[in-house]
Amino acid sequence: MDTMNIALPENMKQFVQEQAAAGGYSSVSEYVRDLIRTDQKETARAALEAEVLKGLHSGESSPMTDQDWHEIRSQIRRRHAGRKQA
Repeated sequence: MDTMNIALPENMKQFVQEQAAAGGYSSVSEYVRDLIRTDQKETARAALEAEVLKGLHSGESSPMTDQDWHEIRSQIRRRHAGRKQA
């Protein structure tokens, strides 16, 4: 694992130390890693939400047909077969 040093004003340093201790973290680094993981999850959630909204605003919907499902399954099988060969 690589190391990253950051500079914080004293009041922020104290806050981080207090939060780490209050949250039961074994170190400040563990607390900061948890903050970053939480931010990564939120970023992924926001991206997914944006895609869902894009889909909702993309136009009139139509029901899925048996042919639609067949084509989707065929595409998945082709992708899966391509990965096995690689």
